[in-house]
Amino acid sequence: MYEFETHRLRHAELRRAAAQERLAREAVGARRAARREETAGLGTTGAESHTDRPRRHRLPRTA
Repeated sequence: MYEFETHRLRHAELRRAAAQERLAREAVGARRAARREETAGLGTTGAESHTDRPRRHRLPRTA
């Protein structure tokens, strides 16, 4: 019986975590959509701006 209860608790915990992650993804998507609509009204292409900074620091090759 103890194993069953721990299984139920773990299952509930995983479902809560998944729901939180889903809400976070939806919020990010909604923010992106709002930004796209905002830039589309300005007559731009709607692409997100990019910086000139590289994504990763490039290290020189070793000999």
